[in-house]
Amino acid sequence: MKTPVSFFGPFKLSSFCFRVLLVALLLLSASGCTVYQSIGKSVGSFLHPVSGHDFVHIDNGDWDRRHAVLYFYRTHSQWAADEIEAPSVYVDDTHYFNIRNNSFTWLVVSPGDRHITMRRPLLGLEGVNSFSLSLIADATLTVEPGRIYYLRYNELSEPIQAHPELDPEHPLTEGDLQLVTREYAMQGQEIISTRFLNSDVLAPQPRGGFYCRNY
Repeated sequence: MKTPVSFFGPFKLSSFCFRVLLVALLLLSASGCTVYQSIGKSVGSFLHPVSGHDFVHIDNGDWDRRHAVLYFYRTHSQWAADEIEAPSVYVDDTHYFNIRNNSFTWLVVSPGDRHITMRRPLLGLEGVNSFSLSLIADATLTVEPGRIYYLRYNELSEPIQAHPELDPEHPLTEGDLQLVTREYAMQGQEIISTRFLNSDVLAPQPRGGFYCRNY
């Protein structure tokens, strides 16, 4: 079994080091670099388990059929439950949320090619320009109007079968983040066993369960 990934254990960074990282972040931002970060939003389930409502689809009247819905979910595992920091999710290079153990959320997006990336943070910092400390997923998903898509994240187990509509070489047919069918997602230990990734003071998720900027 894999050992839970956390940058805190091996490095034991002091508050001084954290201040140095923040200064570096400010300098990079001022220089025009694209800085990827989720400072203040990356707390993991070990410190703050998800406490939202049980899974339920959003009402049909809550989204326009000219667009599409992406459901992101992460099933329970001890690894995920022991995480100090949760990985971040970006759509079209915009950070939307950090997904914790046993949680789900949704995004309404415009049809077309949507670029989806996931990064693992270190004290909220994730990367600069094309460099990432830990890039988990990097894929483009073509979405159609009126359709619902289910994206499953799990570090320990992959779906038994790849999504039949994807090319076998598509990045979302292998790895920790994969597109699955509705039938697969509705199984007992999949999305219906998760809880909503609610936003609160310890883990603000202002854009999870919301509409993407391109909506």
